[in-house]
Amino acid sequence: MTIETSGLGPLIIVLIMAVVTLITRWGGVFVMAYVPINYRVQQFISAMSGSVLVAVLAPLAVTGDNGARVALATTAVIMLIVNKPLPAIAAGIVAAALLRSFNL
Repeated sequence: MTIETSGLGPLIIVLIMAVVTLITRWGGVFVMAYVPINYRVQQFISAMSGSVLVAVLAPLAVTGDNGARVALATTAVIMLIVNKPLPAIAAGIVAAALLRSFNL
């Protein structure tokens, strides 16, 4: 089965992805309604968010361009200094934009 990427194809793809996302999120809430939230489960949930972040960012650090690496480094340094994610992310975006705009 193939879906055309012209005409209504992209809309169909987006709608399918939206339905899958909704089912996944609602399914997670439904399943977690039957899981008692004790200390071990809280630790697991806390660790998962960090591991997902590393899984997304590690390939970018390895295979990304210099703009991506500078953005990651800038974000990490600013996060360590101010301990607030929004300014750190903004600084990373600005650093990548500046580096890429000057083709460094």
